Amino acid sequence: MSKHAFSDSEKQAVYRAIAERRDMRHFNGEPVDEQVLARLLQAAHQAPSVGLMQPWRIMRITDVALRAEIRDLVEKERVHTADALGERSAEFMRLKVEGIDQCAEVFVMALQDQREHHVFGRRTLPEMDLASVSCAIQNLWLAARAEGIGVGWVSLFDPQQLSDLLNMPTGSKPVAVLCIGHVDEFYSKPMLELEGWTQAKPLDDFLWENGWQNTPMNEE
Repeated sequence: MSKHAFSDSEKQAVYRAIAERRDMRHFNGEPVDEQVLARLLQAAHQAPSVGLMQPWRIMRITDVALRAEIRDLVEKERVHTADALGERSAEFMRLKVEGIDQCAEVFVMALQDQREHHVFGRRTLPEMDLASVSCAIQNLWLAARAEGIGVGWVSLFDPQQLSDLLNMPTGSKPVAVLCIGHVDEFYSKPMLELEGWTQAKPLDDFLWENGWQNTPMNEE
């Protein structure tokens, strides 16, 4: 055992937060304490980032009318997505894909502008700035689960339309609309599994050795 390891109870808490994190869609509207919210945002800001560029930009949406406009953008894209799904269109439209009206807080996570100036770690993989923002979102998500707060990541929107709505500078890009708030309960499984939309696959289906393989390790 590494001398740097956490205690058994601390390790169990970390793995529990990972295992029980859920993409929440149902909120009860109870306000989130400002100190708790500050801890969640600090957790996001402590995420790793390529070249320490910290490409995340975080916008708290407190204007009720603006929140409604964001929801309208999500609803518009929900219809377009349903059209693109063809025979699963009606099934998709029955899914609850966001909780913007019910959650206590709405945040928009975005990529900074002028990202082309950051070369460290991005010369051959420019998308690493997006990976960094995703790490910030995951940090917030896990911290929220530990605090008993639900988070829902909404990605159904046209990035340019949302950017225009929020007066974002040229070159920046919204990545996620985050719904944050108290919930009556956390889903026992990912909601899309509970709704019968899809099923998560086991780790072995994605784990290979010494290169890309077409057969999962457990079938060799």
